[in-house]
Amino acid sequence: MANIISDETIEYVGILAKLELSDDEKEQAKKDMAGMLDYFDKLNELDTTGITPMSHIFPIHNVFREDVVTNGDDMENIMKNAPESKNGTFVVPITVE
Repeated sequence: MANIISDETIEYVGILAKLELSDDEKEQAKKDMAGMLDYFDKLNELDTTGITPMSHIFPIHNVFREDVVTNGDDMENIMKNAPESKNGTFVVPITVE
């Protein structure tokens, strides 16, 4: 099925993309868009019954390590790095009044 892209559609897409297209570029864009839509139509002809949708062609698993606290109770040593502290927190200069 041939997809016909109108001049109005090309104008609208150009406005959305903030592009100023020449007449030749508009004609080429119409051909490109029609080709893309024809390809989508071709893909829609495929029987995908029983196919599990996927987001990537490779199986991707969480590659992050487990979040393990290693220095949770070391507040005394951490506060030694502070130039000034108060009630277990760093005291910093006021930046907003």
